[in-house]
Parts: sequence; structure tokens; C-alpha cells
Amino acid sequence: MIPFLDLRKINEPYETAFQDKLKLVLNNGWYILGKEVETFEKAFAEYCNAQYCIGVGNGFDALVLIFKGYIELGKLKKGDEVIVPANTYIASILAILQAGLTPVLVEPKLETYNINPDLIHEKITSNTKAILAVHLYGQLAEMDQINEIAIQNNLLIIQDAAQSHGAENNLKSKIYNQKSAIAYSFYPGKNLGALGDGGAIITNDSELAKVLFSLRNYGSEKKYYNEFIGVNSRLDEIQAAFLNVKLPNLNADNDKRRTIAKRYLSEIKNDKIILPLWNLSNNHVFHLFVVRTSNREDLQEYLSQNNIQAMVHYPVPPHKQKAFSAETSGWNTLSFPITEKIHNEVLSLPMSPVLTNEEVDFVIEVLNRY
Repeated sequence: MIPFLDLRKINEPYETAFQDKLKLVLNNGWYILGKEVETFEKAFAEYCNAQYCIGVGNGFDALVLIFKGYIELGKLKKGDEVIVPANTYIASILAILQAGLTPVLVEPKLETYNINPDLIHEKITSNTKAILAVHLYGQLAEMDQINEIAIQNNLLIIQDAAQSHGAENNLKSKIYNQKSAIAYSFYPGKNLGALGDGGAIITNDSELAKVLFSLRNYGSEKKYYNEFIGVNSRLDEIQAAFLNVKLPNLNADNDKRRTIAKRYLSEIKNDKIILPLWNLSNNHVFHLFVVRTSNREDLQEYLSQNNIQAMVHYPVPPHKQKAFSAETSGWNTLSFPITEKIHNEVLSLPMSPVLTNEEVDFVIEVLNRY
């Protein structure tokens, strides 16, 4: 079986370095917000061409803390509306709700799966205060247009980059030099994955960074003195140590993903399978390689019978989840036809930097025979 994602194989080359780092942390005796976290925050900020990196417990907390940080600074208040793509992973929406804000769903473009900037205007009201741009599957949203809309309407921009570590815009500079806040996840399956949960916030806003460093640590900058009602969400020292080992290889791993994606795009030739749209720039890091088909279950079963594991990201759109039933938000009655079409048709093919040429050959061959 060609697995959808082989985490053991991905992490195997780092085993000795991981053991050395673990021993170093154990011997150091400093297990919370120590040197490894400090080193990673500095390195990841530099990698992202940003001034500040705040390591937190996970990607979800990264989003929630950004919103809460802006609330503490008076730039948001409870109940404010945040525009968010309707087809995103539900964590993006839950983070808005967790911060006491109101999500407003906007349809994506069918070709890119990212939010459609042309549809944002019609959802902006006097209560709209922010846009949450999600770089879904590893491809950057259309940030030039989104930034323009935000400037015209005096809106904050928050970016969910949980799936887009290392993606770059057309000017070859990473997205993180935007004047906004960006949330990251280091969940094990991400392009830069830890061996457990982890997350980070990237920003150039010194005022926001100061609040976030405090919020993640019980609202305390100085031990036992609490300026804010904070939380306990600190990047784990051991996970930071592992991330310090893997970060130097992130660009090379992303290049391998793009090489595989180019082969899929040029060599899969089957009218029953709709391939993703990509301009061949570095705006995509292919966290996932997502195709569409009108008969997904049949294709997934066919691949499984041919020893290829494919996954669905994601089977149920957020507005159709039981959590958003009539008894709560009433979203279940809403209609988002493009989002629903995407969630009914998408299938993610094997994609990782450790896929061999022979495995890619086989996936392409099997798909072309479907």
C-alpha cells in the first residue's frame, strides 16, 4: 500500500538528531519556554521574514490568541464580524467563535479552493472588522486583492497558514511580511510537523506581539503578575527542539512536493479527474494535492483496491455540521453550492517529500487507467 502520508518515514532521517535534542533538553532541566523555544521563535521569524514569532500550544490556539490579542488592544470587540471562507477546515471558524466573534461565510473559487475576493464586498457590513484568509491545501489566497479590500474598508487581516509553511507570493517574498498576524500549526502531518501538537503566530506588529507573549502565558509577562486574562498555551520545549532540527529542510521538502505536483499535473490524463489549478510559482507548497471527481467514493475505492491510500479533506462543509444545527446557529439551512460541490467531490492523493519516483509513477498509472 502506498500510504497517503507516512510520518514514520518522514521523521526517520531525524531520529538520531531527535534523540540528541531530547537528551539535551533532559540534561538542561528547563522544560517550559526554554532555549529551544527561544531558538525556534527566532529562527522561524527569520525564515518568515518577520520580526516576531510567538510559539503556542497548537494552530487553533494561535488563531484564537490573535483574535483575543486584537480584542485586548481595542481593535476588535465581542460580536464583531469576521469574514472567513465557507469551505475551510472547521478550526478556522471555531477559533472565531471561541474569541466571541461572529463568522461570516464567503464562497471560495472552485478552481483554487480559496476564498473568492470578488464575493467579499457583498458580505461586508458596518459590523465587519476583519478578514480571515485561509491558505487552503498549501496555496496562497489572493492576498493582493484581499489586502486592497481590507484597506478600503479599514479591516484587519488575519491569515490561517496552518497548511502553507513556506509559501511565497509573486514577488518571491514570503507572505509573512504582510502587516497582519499569521497563525501556524505544527501538527505532525503539516509540511513542518512536530511529533505532537504545536503552533506559532507570526507578526510585525510589536504591540500585538507584546500582548500575545503575555496571553499565551496566563496573561503574565512577569511571573505571578497578570495583566490580562490569559491562557496556558506555550509551545512545548521538546517539540520546539524537534522543530529546530526540521526547519532547515523545509524549503527542500516543499520543492520535492512541488516536483511531485508537477508530475501529477502533467502526467495524469483522465477526463474523469479534475486537477487543481496552479501557476507553477512558489505560491503553493502542496500540503495536499487535491483532485475532484463526480464519483469520489468509487475512485477512492478503486485506488484502495490498487494499494493506494487517498483521503477526503473534508467530507462535510462547516455549515452542514451538527454543531451548527438550527438549535445553535441555524447554519444547516444555509446554501453554499460551490462549497458543497467541493466537499462532495474532493479527494487528496498521496503527497509527501518521501514519495519515491516509482510510487508517483504507479499513482499516475493507476489514475490514468480509471
